[in-house]
Amino acid sequence: MSEKNSQVNNPYDHSDLPKAKNIFVYSYRCFMKIFAIVVFGVGAMFLAIFVFPFIRLFAGKKKDFGIVARAYVSHTFRIFLTWLHYFDTSLRKVDDVEFYKNIHSKVIISNHPSLLDFVYIMSLVPNSTCIVRGGLTKTPLAGVIKQAYITNTTEFDDVLVECKKLIDKGCNVIIFPEGTRTPRKGHNNYKKGAARIALYCNCDVQPILIGGSDKYGLGKNDPLWSFNPVEPYLYDFKHLPVIETSEYKDLPEAIAAKRLTDKMEEVITTAAKEYNQNPASKTVNNY
Repeated sequence: MSEKNSQVNNPYDHSDLPKAKNIFVYSYRCFMKIFAIVVFGVGAMFLAIFVFPFIRLFAGKKKDFGIVARAYVSHTFRIFLTWLHYFDTSLRKVDDVEFYKNIHSKVIISNHPSLLDFVYIMSLVPNSTCIVRGGLTKTPLAGVIKQAYITNTTEFDDVLVECKKLIDKGCNVIIFPEGTRTPRKGHNNYKKGAARIALYCNCDVQPILIGGSDKYGLGKNDPLWSFNPVEPYLYDFKHLPVIETSEYKDLPEAIAAKRLTDKMEEVITTAAKEYNQNPASKTVNNY
């Protein structure tokens, strides 16, 4: 089993980061990050108030609304991320773009180093929903989340049923098994929710590793006015081998969920450790 947070004195510590090389560039990127957060919130409200009603009108059947709405959100995310790239704030590196477009009927899991992880994965895998933190329904994102996604405050039995319906239609379900953002050092214990959903839906699990440059400024407990001190954010996406759930089906439910969760944690944390052993892979200079 990989190193846990309990084995790290302060997993969110950032004192080892280098000092900013250029205070003006650093301030510009901090400003652009905050501005992007505002734009994202305003854009979400615009979608919920003006765009989604038209989608409901033209989609016709309620069951089609979610598919169309999430595809539209995915397209909007791609525009937003292209804008961030243009302004030298956040860059993307993908091992195989077509692979992500062709993922169907999977539970997608990933490490969760920053606020933008969901946005990037949704832009890569348009045919997906995501189980998001219930607290986000008290933010400007509420309208979009309530109409198109699943919150972790929903009764879990209802979550299972909804995920089964979506996966049977070829949709994917994105889950961050740690339940919160991954710390800069170590990782959080994986929760069993993703495994229980995969087993209930009788589908396989697609692990994704998010690497790249340090995400300081978008991690948990990071100050609002903060950023990677030396370079733009780089998101380096690597798809890992599919975890098949068939070998767990004959086990008692609780044991199957525990073993599958352990397997998911092992796959991602091992890949992260191997990735971090290559310093060049984590910098924009290698982009």
